[in-house]
Amino acid sequence: MRSGYVVVGVDTHKHIHVAAVMDSVAGILDTLTIPTDTPGFAKLTAWAHTYGQILVFGIEGTGSYGAGLTSYLRRQGHRVVEAGRPDRRLRRMNGKSDTLDAENAARAALAGMATATPKTADGTVEMLRQLKVVHGTAVKDRSAAMITLKAMLVHADDQLRASTNKMTQIKLARHLSRLRPSDLTTVAGTLRYSLRALAGRWLFLDAQIKEIESKINALVTEYRPALLEQFGIGADTAAEILIVVGDNPERIKSEAAFAKLAGISPIPTGSGQTSGRHRINHGGHRQLNAAIYRTVIVRMQHHEPTKAYVTRRTAEGKSKRDIIRCLKRYVIREVYHLVKAQSAADIPLQKVS
Repeated sequence: MRSGYVVVGVDTHKHIHVAAVMDSVAGILDTLTIPTDTPGFAKLTAWAHTYGQILVFGIEGTGSYGAGLTSYLRRQGHRVVEAGRPDRRLRRMNGKSDTLDAENAARAALAGMATATPKTADGTVEMLRQLKVVHGTAVKDRSAAMITLKAMLVHADDQLRASTNKMTQIKLARHLSRLRPSDLTTVAGTLRYSLRALAGRWLFLDAQIKEIESKINALVTEYRPALLEQFGIGADTAAEILIVVGDNPERIKSEAAFAKLAGISPIPTGSGQTSGRHRINHGGHRQLNAAIYRTVIVRMQHHEPTKAYVTRRTAEGKSKRDIIRCLKRYVIREVYHLVKAQSAADIPLQKVS
């Protein structure tokens, strides 16, 4: 016996998606494998409709391999939730396959265990995320280039090492980029060529990083200028906050939910005679948590109201670690209301060249 109402679970991959349709009464009805393109997405929705009215799609990896399918289903008016990874204990007991993962996603969506609304990834915040990805890799590569350059510089001749001994990184890179090796048939000549190549790489990455930072700053200033007006929040921190929130901030239902998403909410650990105890949340988005931590440290050093708060709480017997936890909670509350105050649709976006 069927109810006529179904949910669809999807296990996503780079080239194929595996879907399972589940009736709210009869259980799993069928599975389907589709290619990851628009005709495949259309085939999936048409196939699911043959089993009844679709309540929800539970999709694994809505922010990665499932992003295209998620966007397509939303345009078709379907509700989509992030199914998340299957429970590890169940996976050990029942095994793992694409079909089983799709079925587990459908069960999670039907049971209400999968409730997270995916990011739309179609606006300014998605642009910020893409720029931040490129910026992060460029920063890592720039650091690696300088570390390698200094390691190779140890083997240079005495004159070159003495002339570059106390130079800053930018001066060192500029100086070494002007080297003119005359002969690549010797070790000394090859070393000078290698140093020049590394210096040129560092200068290129440095210029690229600065260019990307200017674009990030322009986007944040246009999209959420109120964030930049807060003490200790710069463009990089604001971008990290917005990336976690997404282009659809209404998906985060409360300030407490946002704190949990950032890994700043307390977690109850009491049991029996230890009821009432809590510990810090070690989950959440670690980059956002780190951004809020940096904001707190800046305020503790330079923000007079925060310095007064630290003094008062220290006198009450609170440790520095506990004070930082409290301040992170204050900051996340402040940020939440700023982000939710105005929807992205109300703010015109200027093109950043």
